[in-house]
Amino acid sequence: MQAATATLAHKGIRRDKINHGQVQADFSGELIKRRKIYPAKLKSYLYDIQLVRNQADYGDESVSRKAASVWLAKSEELLECIEKEMAK
Repeated sequence: MQAATATLAHKGIRRDKINHGQVQADFSGELIKRRKIYPAKLKSYLYDIQLVRNQADYGDESVSRKAASVWLAKSEELLECIEKEMAK
């Protein structure tokens, strides 16, 4: 979430209030769909990662080791894409 907020600010997209839903919508809508800066496959990553985090932190059932590994890899992929773009 912090990396997505940073890349949005880097691209000139700032909001008075920052919330998860707005960051997810701006990242997907503006940086993926409209400007085509990031690959389309990243569209749901922020939302899905947030769901897994919420399940792990607040859910009645834990997140499996396998699911955690999958989402950790996707998080790293997202961060790598953001780092590369912001380094340009």
